[in-house]
Amino acid sequence: MRIGRMAPLLAVGVTATLLPALSPARASAAEPLARFMNQKPAWHRCDFSQPAAYQCATIKVPLDYGRPGSKTIKLAVSRLRTSVPGRRHGAILFNPGGPGGEGLDMPLMMQDTMPEKVREQYDLIGFDPRGIGRSSPLTCGLTATEENIEHPYKRETFSRDVKWARSVAAKCRARNGDRLPYFTTRNTARDMDVLRAVLGERKISYLGYSYGTYLGAVYAQMFPERTDRFVLDSAVDPARIWRGMIQVWAEGTEPAFTRWTKWTAKHHRTYRLGNTPAEVRKTFWNLVARADRTPVDDGGEKLTGDDIRARLRPVLFSPKDAAEAVVRLKKAAGGRTASRHPLTRDATKEPHRPMPAAAQAPADNGSAAFWTVVCGDTPAWPRDPERYRRDAIRDKARYPLYGDFGSNITPCAFWGKPAEPVTGVDNNVGVLTVQNQWDSQTPLISGLGMHHALKGSRMVYVRGGEGHGVYSGDPRACADRAVNAYLGNGRLPAEDVTCEASAPRRPGVNRRIVPTPGNTPQGPRF
Repeated sequence: MRIGRMAPLLAVGVTATLLPALSPARASAAEPLARFMNQKPAWHRCDFSQPAAYQCATIKVPLDYGRPGSKTIKLAVSRLRTSVPGRRHGAILFNPGGPGGEGLDMPLMMQDTMPEKVREQYDLIGFDPRGIGRSSPLTCGLTATEENIEHPYKRETFSRDVKWARSVAAKCRARNGDRLPYFTTRNTARDMDVLRAVLGERKISYLGYSYGTYLGAVYAQMFPERTDRFVLDSAVDPARIWRGMIQVWAEGTEPAFTRWTKWTAKHHRTYRLGNTPAEVRKTFWNLVARADRTPVDDGGEKLTGDDIRARLRPVLFSPKDAAEAVVRLKKAAGGRTASRHPLTRDATKEPHRPMPAAAQAPADNGSAAFWTVVCGDTPAWPRDPERYRRDAIRDKARYPLYGDFGSNITPCAFWGKPAEPVTGVDNNVGVLTVQNQWDSQTPLISGLGMHHALKGSRMVYVRGGEGHGVYSGDPRACADRAVNAYLGNGRLPAEDVTCEASAPRRPGVNRRIVPTPGNTPQGPRF
């Protein structure tokens, strides 16, 4: 979004990257960011319902790093310091995904996940990224209906979809004004580097899930000399930022659907959905067509065929769960009611520790932050609504399950131009990427894209692995052992590692670790 200050912004990007990695005490007063990097946070107990060692603080960062002397915003941070100072390696930051995921309580989650020998080497650092949670939260004043991002393409409803997209963009501009262009991944990476300096660290380590992998990769691109032990779990493809990452949900689902039809045909005696993959496929599409004629009652919620396509998309990555879901929907379509259905949106909502009432973020904060980042990170969004129409028609034919959802119009068509160019990820920094074979939100092709972009990376690939989010604290799991070894000694594997999946998990994300689920009541997220 070239808004008149492109040269200063680019200059600051370079300056911030080249600043010597000094502790706050040594930072020169001449540095434009010195007053931010010299901050002394007032650490305090986060909440009396939580452990005393879990501490919180607020620091300030520039709204616009091109003008660090102008407006500032607040960044909420947290920490659990290692209790074994003699083994301390440094600080490790976490991001749960999103964009829009709150990360303040991740030290508590990761304390229960990382083995003691690894955990005691680090101060565990959480933070709500700018615009999210307690960090100067964004709002666009969106209604629950406006928050729904899943819009199937139909000729008769496309004009309504365009109106929705235009309205969301207009509301976000009206509520946030000239602040809007600065809530980007690049600026969040800069915030992380300010936090590094505030903590007195020469380098930082990092564990990011889903969207957090892109944030980690951008940090490594901008600050390679300050990148220590980085783990990127369930990775975004930086070459697909961001429209391509929404479209990849459709591309990645078709192989999962084919796998499901084969698996279900082999288990016909159990599920009675078809003796062959072709019969299973026909059963599914007959159900979709039937629901389009007469919506299916799913625990009190009426689901159309489009709803079934959208809700089943992530479930299909676990064949057993998808087969059970289709059986139950078939029964419901025939007038038989199931007690609970895995496609109900509330069943996918992630339990989250409630914040004190005074600190609650706006109800639409997650959606507002999601659009602000994905629209503001890159100019590679078509501006002509007809382009979206054509792409949705094309991709519904290519990817029948979700292609029209993935390519339909979004608010980004009407967003302002980005303040900076998109970050190209192309470096030799050594990081560890981790990827399940059957991941609904960042499919394997996406994880491979990140691995190839980071030329110094090694990948831990879980063959047969299902779900979004790999690292879960299971000491028996091959992938977890590889992550723990790297975080423990800083040495990447000599070559990529292939693990075999252990017992299959439920579909969706690693719910114990990733606070932002792949599927929310408003639609899918990274």
